[in-house]
Amino acid sequence: MAALVAAGGLLAAYAYTSLDRTEAVLVLAGDVARGATIEQSDISVVRLSVDPALSAVAATDESRIVGSRAAADLWAGTLVTEDSIAESVVPVTGESMVGVSLTSAQMPSEPLYAGDQVRLVLTPEGADGSGGLGQTLRTIDAAVVNMSDVAETGSTVVDVTVASDEAAELAAVAARGGVALVLETREK
Repeated sequence: MAALVAAGGLLAAYAYTSLDRTEAVLVLAGDVARGATIEQSDISVVRLSVDPALSAVAATDESRIVGSRAAADLWAGTLVTEDSIAESVVPVTGESMVGVSLTSAQMPSEPLYAGDQVRLVLTPEGADGSGGLGQTLRTIDAAVVNMSDVAETGSTVVDVTVASDEAAELAAVAARGGVALVLETREK
């Protein structure tokens, strides 16, 4: 009988300490599409034992989350993490995102990061040796959003945001490989 009482006491102590290690965190009560504003009705509070590596958003930060944007498609029941929210959507009004495929000769060897300010140089159509080198070079200011390497071609696709009225020209020139990228200063 004494062993059962002792085992029961140990089980109760374990249950109490397990409950003590839970945290109140935010989860999604409904689906939220990428870029949509997160509303109060989209989130709820649950108590979980959360691994610190998940960067879960504490229930006390609820007011910071309401009104932010979904950084990706978020599904009901998903834990809200710092990576699942964004302050704004990309591209913003008046901007467009263009993917530019570049070889190592068309960009600096210095790694690029999201947010880097760059200048895209539109090379003349005849820069391949067929004439046209006397043309004035045109440049477009841009910001890096993302980069991905394409193993099959050895190129790098750099997603950039540019003014909407420059996007079509940039996309057309990039499609023929006529773009070089210049990294601007990172000093603030």
